[in-house]
Amino acid sequence: MNELQIELKNSVQKFCLDQIEPHMEHDDSNANFRMEIFNGLGQMGLTGITLPEEFGGANLSCEDMCVVLEEIAKYSVAYAVTVSVSTMVQSIIEKFGSIDHKNKYLPKLTAGEEIGAFCLSESHSGSDAASLRTTAKKVDGGYVLNGTKMWITSGGISSTYIVMARTGDAGAKGISAFIVEAGSEGLSFGKKEQKMGWKVSPTREVIFENCFVPEENLLQSEGMGFKIAASALDKGRVTIGSIAVGLAQRSLDEAINYSLERKQFNQAIFDFQGLQWMMADMATDVEAARLLIYKAANAIDSGVRNSKIASMAKMRATDTAMKVTTDSVQIHGGVGYTSEYPVERYMRDAKVLQIVEGTNQIQKVVIARELKKEYSK
Repeated sequence: MNELQIELKNSVQKFCLDQIEPHMEHDDSNANFRMEIFNGLGQMGLTGITLPEEFGGANLSCEDMCVVLEEIAKYSVAYAVTVSVSTMVQSIIEKFGSIDHKNKYLPKLTAGEEIGAFCLSESHSGSDAASLRTTAKKVDGGYVLNGTKMWITSGGISSTYIVMARTGDAGAKGISAFIVEAGSEGLSFGKKEQKMGWKVSPTREVIFENCFVPEENLLQSEGMGFKIAASALDKGRVTIGSIAVGLAQRSLDEAINYSLERKQFNQAIFDFQGLQWMMADMATDVEAARLLIYKAANAIDSGVRNSKIASMAKMRATDTAMKVTTDSVQIHGGVGYTSEYPVERYMRDAKVLQIVEGTNQIQKVVIARELKKEYSK
């Protein structure tokens, strides 16, 4: 890491130790999201890291953002994910929105005063996103949206929703993208999902019932929605991967510290070769995942789209998080399965990282497709 990244890491660590860590067990048990924590991250300049300074962002690199998200995730995957998704929404508006969109929506989002949500998935279109059914019918002055989006991170607490809806025929070319504001007539939300992990981060259905969206809130033009969504995925996969690395690192730290203190048969359990080999594998996997994430982030920072590396990084990092958190629980033994120690929460939080931003099975499809292109030249 360079000097800036070290400074970022240290400042994030201090904030998390002071503001997040003391509340996590209670808030995880009660599914309690604290807006003041997100506001605090915004005041530190961490909720619009990669956005231009003219819109309130920090104008830093994707690699810098990965450093920040990795550190937040050591204390709370939920808040790291909230920052990641909201920043993705900002990036879409900055890249595809009009100057009026940018001036209207970005300053409060980059400042952490408000949160952005990304609405693509539906009950019948998860991995097959191009089959989405939410419709946007053209009317005088705008569009009327009808349909339901599922599993939306920060649903109900966000102010700005990027929504993919069908304006044309079946398939990807019939999809358009809209900015929908909280409070719009016809916009409502389902109950908070009861989830295995990420309990602090609210996940809800987002429901559109004759929801009117002004014509100026169409991004780019009709038919551009799938392209807009796809453009955000590579970066989203890298940031989710960095969160996975942070979670895996914290789980490894907890396992090593516990094994150095816990004694059995008159010696620290760290000294048993079986556990040493487990932790050596865990540490190696975490480091390898981190390096792959940085390689993918560097590609983004260089302006080179590399879907293969982005998918490899997301898949490897999130699989590593699942393995390392599971092994950390195993090393803790019986207490690892109780809420007395945080490693059971880490294991629960790890699972969905293999699902969001494209399942790891879809990542393999993307990787294979890119390999076929390379070897068919």
